[in-house]
Amino acid sequence: MSDTAAGWLQVAALVLLLAVSYRPLGDYMAHILTSRKHWRGEKVLYKAMGVDPEADQTWGVYLRSVLAISAVGVLLLYLLLRIQHHLMMALGMPKMQADLAYNTAASFVTNTNWQNYYGENTLGYVAQMTGLAVQNFVSASVGIAVVATLIRGFTRSKTDRLGNFWVDLTRIVIRLMLPFSIIFAIVLMAGGVVQSLGDHMTVIHTINGDQHLYTGATASQEVIKEFGTNGGGIFDANSAHPFENPNGFTNLVEIYLLLVIGFALPRTFGKMVGSHKQGYAIVAVMAIIWMGSLAFATFFETHHHGVNLADGHAALEGKEARFGIPASALFMTSTTLTSTGAVNSMHDSYTPFGGGAAMFNMMLGEIAPGGTGSGLYGMLILAIVTVFIAGLMVGRTPEYLGKKIRPAEMKYAALYILTTPAVVLIFTGIAMALPGETARMTNSGPHGFSEVLYAFTSMGNNNGSAFAGLGGNTHWWNTAGALAMMFGRFLPMIWVLALAGSLAKQQPVPESSGTLKTASPLFVGMLLGTVLLVVGLTYFPALSLGPLAEGLH
Repeated sequence: MSDTAAGWLQVAALVLLLAVSYRPLGDYMAHILTSRKHWRGEKVLYKAMGVDPEADQTWGVYLRSVLAISAVGVLLLYLLLRIQHHLMMALGMPKMQADLAYNTAASFVTNTNWQNYYGENTLGYVAQMTGLAVQNFVSASVGIAVVATLIRGFTRSKTDRLGNFWVDLTRIVIRLMLPFSIIFAIVLMAGGVVQSLGDHMTVIHTINGDQHLYTGATASQEVIKEFGTNGGGIFDANSAHPFENPNGFTNLVEIYLLLVIGFALPRTFGKMVGSHKQGYAIVAVMAIIWMGSLAFATFFETHHHGVNLADGHAALEGKEARFGIPASALFMTSTTLTSTGAVNSMHDSYTPFGGGAAMFNMMLGEIAPGGTGSGLYGMLILAIVTVFIAGLMVGRTPEYLGKKIRPAEMKYAALYILTTPAVVLIFTGIAMALPGETARMTNSGPHGFSEVLYAFTSMGNNNGSAFAGLGGNTHWWNTAGALAMMFGRFLPMIWVLALAGSLAKQQPVPESSGTLKTASPLFVGMLLGTVLLVVGLTYFPALSLGPLAEGLH
């Protein structure tokens, strides 16, 4: 069977798996976020934390809780990385340098998982499992908790209470993240992914000594890396490494894991607002963007204009021969449309338009389906912008799900949309203005600019993948990158939670003959146009200097 046929069969299998998971997983997550019953183990944790599980929080208190656990996470992970050489199972790894430890701590706490280091040559088992993996669980769960508050903003009225962050976080980790991770870790091990706590595996005895390979508890780390849309790999080659992703079956499972929560959350949204049609409208837009991006990237990777590449029928540099072009493009599309930094091919080696597609996916805000929680709240804010534009067109106050979209709500939505592009473009501009930092690019011209633009697009949008041609392990890059990741994560969350608080205080308005039907094909088309025009065009000048200039040269 050809790579193309095998790749499209994998796409078909993936779509089937996601469709089958949509209803049960979406309903289950809605149950987690709305149930009044607490498990016995959860009650023990609430008591230990001093939390009253029945006490709802205002959006400001909810935000402070998010920032508090994130700040503590950065501090604890930073300290762990700095003292890892004193820990058991350190495998002889030295402590991580201060600026790199800061960058790594910020990266994993913000669900970015950007890595300026080689995992197998830098981290021992304890740092991986008790440091990075813990943040993989927590950061993914925080995203779902935040989108839950936005949904409650639509469903509650005349109140300033949006739920309890500590209850949401505890439930998401215990009822969703942990059980799914255990089940799929076993699935990955059955597929051939390595799982070991032993010393480096001896591969062969030679006259020059034994050759060792780093193994690690890879399967258990791999599953939460994908399921939580994290992306930080045990190995530098990430999911192109045979220990992390040994065959086509594990490749399919990993892509499924990184997409399944994002595509199921619209069902959760529909369930919580009392209209499954609203969820179908949102997931339809996500699916259209995902399929369109996949077709675009696959086309340009298989029909490159270069003579040698055309003779070889594909751009195979940087691709894993085990997966081929379609499966590589599928993985790339899925990771850059979620906040997952995992890769099974090297994005720096993609064609100009293929690499440009990866950048554009992130520039859209990773909303198709996006990261755990962050993708859905990004799409809902764009839905609010869409009904506002529609209201201007017909001359009436816009409404969405029974709530008026007033100037206050639009200010929060506008701040959300403008924050990430500002972070990305400002840091990119600073980097290009510093001669010492542009020297870190291994390429010149448009592709060199693309390396820098991709890096800050990835960090600002909390993705974590990279154009590998950029050497980012310097004091400036580690510090600037950490700031970009934290600004890109927490500033948008402020606007989301403030928006939720503003919506929850409103009295619902009854639907009238002039109300825009937001569960219709018309609205799906309008929302899709808003995504492409309002968000996509923001970055067009920067794209024209990088991948577009390179591709049209």
